[in-house]
Amino acid sequence: MELILALAIGVLTACGVWLLLRPRTFQVIIGLSLLSYAVNLFIFGMGRLRINAAPIVHHGAVDSLAFADPLPQALVLTAIVIGFAMTALFLVVMLAVRGFAGTDHVDGRER
Repeated sequence: MELILALAIGVLTACGVWLLLRPRTFQVIIGLSLLSYAVNLFIFGMGRLRINAAPIVHHGAVDSLAFADPLPQALVLTAIVIGFAMTALFLVVMLAVRGFAGTDHVDGRER
């Protein structure tokens, strides 16, 4: 399971960086989204991958390793909402700039 998660994070990061280096703004926005997904998976994976673990510690429980850590889950949920809002804002700004400049290249010039 850890190998699959590590490969998914690596592929998302590599694709995100590659798209960030592209000349068009839409590709840059998609690259930022992929990088945010990779960071979300990384944070989620730092909360220990546990199957069938209780999310809440009961009173009197001594073994904290038997429970899932809720903090990374809350951080990822917050990051998903912020990432969605950021992507929507970038898309609106991209459409406005394309309307004013007539091109969607990052440097403003067609090649």
